Amino acid sequence: MRIFGVAACFALALSAGAAQAGEASDQLAQSLYDGTLADLAARSTAACEAGEGDACFALGLHGFITAYETFAQGLYRHGAVTPNSPALGMLLGMGLDTPSGPTNPSPEPLTYEQFRDLLDTFSKSLDTAAAHMKQAGVGTPFVIHIDPLKVRIDLDGNGEASAAETLGALLGDAGDLIDIPAPDAPPSGKSKSKEPEPPSTIIGFDNADAIWFAGYANISATPVEMTLAHDFSDFFNAYFHRIFPKAGLLMQEFSRGEGTLMMDADSDAFIADIIAAIHTADFPVVDRARLAAVPARLHAITALSRQNWEMILAETDDDRELLPSPTQTSLVPDQAITEDVVKAWSATLDQLDLIIDGKLLIPHWRFSKGFNLKTYFETATETDLVMLFTGHDALPYLSDGPVADAEAFAELNRVMGEEWPMFALWFN
Repeated sequence: MRIFGVAACFALALSAGAAQAGEASDQLAQSLYDGTLADLAARSTAACEAGEGDACFALGLHGFITAYETFAQGLYRHGAVTPNSPALGMLLGMGLDTPSGPTNPSPEPLTYEQFRDLLDTFSKSLDTAAAHMKQAGVGTPFVIHIDPLKVRIDLDGNGEASAAETLGALLGDAGDLIDIPAPDAPPSGKSKSKEPEPPSTIIGFDNADAIWFAGYANISATPVEMTLAHDFSDFFNAYFHRIFPKAGLLMQEFSRGEGTLMMDADSDAFIADIIAAIHTADFPVVDRARLAAVPARLHAITALSRQNWEMILAETDDDRELLPSPTQTSLVPDQAITEDVVKAWSATLDQLDLIIDGKLLIPHWRFSKGFNLKTYFETATETDLVMLFTGHDALPYLSDGPVADAEAFAELNRVMGEEWPMFALWFN
């Protein structure tokens, strides 16, 4: 069911005068394929302000691409590497081969402050994209057919999104997408070609999908905001030379030990850095307002998901839906969305809101009481991951009350079973 990954990556990747009415609908797909979306977005501002949904959708996708490109280009600029992860390596602009060193031949030095700025810019760009997507959701109706795999993104910051810098090249064979013939296409099984046609990866994006994108913008920005609320400089100094090996970081020259302890110089140094990373996973809160704002972001995610489903259930068409209603055709083979699935998802959103508000507690393996997430966001002065897990730092946040268990998510488990993570990724 790779559509889940395709959709999620498209969400994180797409995460003159006024445009003429309908211009965005007519030109959006091609501008994404050509890497010229910025030009269309510049002409769409006035139309979006006038309530044209397609213009706002174009601005929203431009915000997603800007967020993603800026972050990816920053990682490339400072020589990020991702050993043993070819797909992630390309995601960061480093090609398909497993990198042994930075693809950028001349990485720039990186400081902790610069990395924070990179995260901050990413989060703000996502917020801008979400705002435009919410406008698109309530704007004039539109349906725009886009093949996500043809979308170009300038990963390395050279000013050009080349044919090799597409989501299709990144994701490889999208596979498992059922081919639903377009109105002017020959019926299934009656292709004039002797060779079987590859499945279509076109999706008909509409107003409901704009709300879906707005939700994903918040999903992507929330962990970034959590990170920025803390001081993670010790962790940065102890481990980030593994991610940016030529960016002039503190331990750069010592990634290979001079001697051995257990295995060999390289392996021992790597293990030492892992231990250092665990030891420095204690993050003081330095921006109380930022941390306190996280619950509102979490509530925005559940609210947008509800709005998304209200709009989906009200649709009367069936046009290559990203997320189909029980009466529409699913692009995922053998994965129709039933009324039971929609009801289970709605019940899950209700439970998540209770957890965010501290009315339903998170279980901790060591205690009979539950962890109150609301208390944590309101009062935490540091987040020590090891001490929270082992129990000591969880003590201030323990509360009496109902604790989330399998019964709390019984509908989710009954309807979706072991596939619930995939549904959650798809449903947003």
